[in-house]
Amino acid sequence: MSVIAVADIGHPDMSLDPTIRECPDTTIRVVHHSGTDPETAIFFYIVENPGEGFEQQLDEDHTVAEWGLVAGLEPTRVYRIRHPPETKLISPKTSELSGLMRRAITNARGWTVRLQFPDRNALAALAEYCDTENISFTLQKMFRQDEWDGGVPTGLTEAQREALMTAYKNGYFEEPREARLDDIADELDLSPTAIGGRIRRGTAKLVETTLFDD
Repeated sequence: MSVIAVADIGHPDMSLDPTIRECPDTTIRVVHHSGTDPETAIFFYIVENPGEGFEQQLDEDHTVAEWGLVAGLEPTRVYRIRHPPETKLISPKTSELSGLMRRAITNARGWTVRLQFPDRNALAALAEYCDTENISFTLQKMFRQDEWDGGVPTGLTEAQREALMTAYKNGYFEEPREARLDDIADELDLSPTAIGGRIRRGTAKLVETTLFDD
């Protein structure tokens, strides 16, 4: 069972930190699976609403050794950026711990990252590494996931998953409904109150984990 963690990280020497602070209206995302090679420190970034002064800021950013525009104009561009050795990066350590960085997007103070690890010990090791490097590491939320894959973790319990899937397959969510709560309860041999609670809590969890990721 793998572990999914969403955390805020930051440091004055972390990748693009000066640019993030000087361009608060710009949103930057790391291209999926890029930047995991500790030997090159090359990342590809999707930049939304870069503004006129964005590239000048890249020139002044001490965490940028060189940059190049790969594609796009306004409002979205893709940049290839190489960072100098002194830049703080967590992706090499994440890879060393057999983890994956599923997502990284800027916030007002640095980065919000979604990480996947084989277990909680690996996540704890990354948090310890960040503490050693004086990188702020604030865990927002953590989920367990049964399979190691690229999907978005739902955070559902097995009981909630079973209730939702049974309700869906029987047409409970159709308009008009093809099944009543009593029908779902009978199939799972539970009370309507118990099934109703599982469906409500499961739906709330799905909304939380899929619509409020950041």
